[in-house]
Amino acid sequence: MYYGSRFPKYVSVAEKREKAEKTMAKLRKKQGNLEPVILTGNKITATWWGKAWNENLEKYADYSNRIGRGRSYVRHGAVLDLKITAGKVTALVQGSRSQPYKVDVTIKPVPEKNWAAIKSACRKNLDSLQELLEGKFPKTLEELFTNKGTGLFPSPKEIKFDCSCPDWADMCKHVAAVCYGIGARLDQNPGLFFSLRQADMDDLISGAVKEKTKQLLKKSKTTSSRILKGVDVEDMFGIELAKPEQAVKKGRKKTVK
Repeated sequence: MYYGSRFPKYVSVAEKREKAEKTMAKLRKKQGNLEPVILTGNKITATWWGKAWNENLEKYADYSNRIGRGRSYVRHGAVLDLKITAGKVTALVQGSRSQPYKVDVTIKPVPEKNWAAIKSACRKNLDSLQELLEGKFPKTLEELFTNKGTGLFPSPKEIKFDCSCPDWADMCKHVAAVCYGIGARLDQNPGLFFSLRQADMDDLISGAVKEKTKQLLKKSKTTSSRILKGVDVEDMFGIELAKPEQAVKKGRKKTVK
């Protein structure tokens, strides 16, 4: 961007990081508990849930032209604090000014219709909570979770952004940085996704467990029935069972005359 007769002063990555670290040190003295977004590799996200979150935002035209501006911010450690609670994300992002900007992201719950369809599908396609959190589930579930408008991930109309910076845009670079930061945080704790969308992930597991238990019991009864019908009990236990007539005679007492 051009400012009058000159361009803004170039700030190196090292300088940006240093500025963010100094601000974070000051905030820790005042606020104590900060949860910064710190990337450990070259990629912002590495797990299924983190990637799916970012890909969901990138595929909407409303965000595709703006969200990329936040990549460099999150990579340079500008997201000084990011907390996820039920339906809301609060964050602090270091910008060009000395004081960090406050960012709020509010997300509506998963629509009941979507949640009902997802719970139904999980009953037959999900084995455990661990597999759910690790993103190890069938392709059919993956597609159901990520479908635009009917899946688990929010659409633009279900998300509201607010930033204390002077940028008039709905998604400024600070908001974009927070959105990528959410994806990075889901890498560390995918369970936070369900908190953010106000959906109980135990509903998915309990339904799946009930369905599998039902199928196992049904299979067990069928198998037991087949085994008893096809087995010679005398051969199995090495005994000789008395015939009905013998059992009756053996059980009679002699009559004394």
